[in-house]
Amino acid sequence: MPAAQSIVSGLAGRYASALFDLAEEQKALAKVEKDMATLRSMLDESADLRRLVASPRLGRVAQARALTALADKAGLSDTTKKFLGTLAINGRLGVLAKSLDDFAKLLAHHRGEIAADVTTAQPLTDTQRKALTSKLKAAMGRDVAIQETVDAGLIGGLMVKVGSRLIDGSLKTKLNRLELSMKGV
Repeated sequence: MPAAQSIVSGLAGRYASALFDLAEEQKALAKVEKDMATLRSMLDESADLRRLVASPRLGRVAQARALTALADKAGLSDTTKKFLGTLAINGRLGVLAKSLDDFAKLLAHHRGEIAADVTTAQPLTDTQRKALTSKLKAAMGRDVAIQETVDAGLIGGLMVKVGSRLIDGSLKTKLNRLELSMKGV
């Protein structure tokens, strides 16, 4: 995928591109997409998994074994297991989260969609997700694939990034602006 270089970059992008190419070659994009969503959920929900991925104390082999066992239990595909093992053995688990995001961007591009990074204070409900997707589609004139992240630090509201555009409707930003205006700065 030659256009992949302009969509993703850096180390995480190279791993995501390799995974995407392999999944496409094996005609397993749908399964790997599901695996990536499962991994994203697992990372978001488990502090233990985040520690496992980030810990420099654990050896690469121990991390690879732990992730393989976790992948087996979660029912992830062999392609995804090999991807996780490669990241672990190469000492690159630090780019796992970014690789998941980059894989989603590559998949969206493959489908002719625009990727939108949406950060919210709380997880979106299905109704909110559908409404946001339809509004973004109307604004962009194309299908939009939403990549969700939860950041409780936003307090409320959401931030949407599509390409180089950033729409910040978070309560945190509004409070910061109010604080600055009250100081007279």
